[in-house]
Amino acid sequence: MKIYGINGKTNLIGPRVRDRRIFLHLTQTQLAARLQLDGISLEQKAISRIELGKRVVADYELLALSQVLGVSICWLLGVKESCQPCPGISIPSK
Repeated sequence: MKIYGINGKTNLIGPRVRDRRIFLHLTQTQLAARLQLDGISLEQKAISRIELGKRVVADYELLALSQVLGVSICWLLGVKESCQPCPGISIPSK
């Protein structure tokens, strides 16, 4: 399967994941451990590849990253407008 990207990157969130992780004084290993506690099996190397834009991020990983890092999905994606749920769409809670 061919993975498409933009400007050599396969995700948009990498730099923001890194910025927020550093802001929270977390190592990549610590972030991976917190994700694993939430049931998301990512190791330090996967976090590194996400931050470098070399790894695709699944939707459930995006949700878990936003929760563990304490930011919105929209912030991770770099959406400038406020992010509001679409009418009739419910967001699953933990």
